[in-house]
Amino acid sequence: MSSTKASNGRGSVSSVAVPGLTPRTASGTLHPSPVRLDETLDEFGESSDDDSLAPYPTSPQGADRQAEFEGLVRRQLELLGEDAGRDGLMKTPERVAKSLAWLTRGYAMDARQAIGDAVFEEGHESMVMVRDIELYSMCEHHLLPFFGRAHIAYIPDGRIVGLSKLPRLVEVFARRLQVQERLTEQLASAIEEVLRPKGVGVVVEAAHLCMMMRGVEKQNSKTITSALRGQFRDCPMTRDEFLRLAHQGG
Repeated sequence: MSSTKASNGRGSVSSVAVPGLTPRTASGTLHPSPVRLDETLDEFGESSDDDSLAPYPTSPQGADRQAEFEGLVRRQLELLGEDAGRDGLMKTPERVAKSLAWLTRGYAMDARQAIGDAVFEEGHESMVMVRDIELYSMCEHHLLPFFGRAHIAYIPDGRIVGLSKLPRLVEVFARRLQVQERLTEQLASAIEEVLRPKGVGVVVEAAHLCMMMRGVEKQNSKTITSALRGQFRDCPMTRDEFLRLAHQGG
């Protein structure tokens, strides 16, 4: 079995020859009730201001939601015993509201929209892998970040996807309140549904601040999850090659 690897900036790309492949069709659900991106951007415009890193409200509905969110954050500060009106905290409710809107913007994204028309007819029959895709998400149990890397591979069945679309797909599902196990499965299901490949493999490695800065306070712990579909699940040689490539230099 031979393999080649190249870097594309946000991750490394591997093409691996895999013997004994057979077509497989699978169905899956991307996620329930997606919100259309254009609808959300009508409510929130984007800002590159480092102070907020989040959408600004541009409609009456968006402004109302922003004001309500700021009031909730202000009340949280008061419950912590802080003076929400003091100098350092005066703009904190606004900043937090905008920051959380940015950190959970994946709710306003759809996997098919993220991939768009970047699906191409191509006779490539070997594994395609993009590894070391950075990801940042929020634990839904404690609202604390977890962050790490995703390694995604698939075996085409007549269609390939633009390489940059796989990191975009990670953003769609990572930028929500999440658990790592569900995130991993959602990535695999989305690729299955959009590409209908012969197989999909996803590995996610992440550090969770809910385990590092609170609770058990284990600073060096790492959580690894995987989702294997089609040839990645059924063919031991394909599975072993994928997992070896995923963990290279990890």
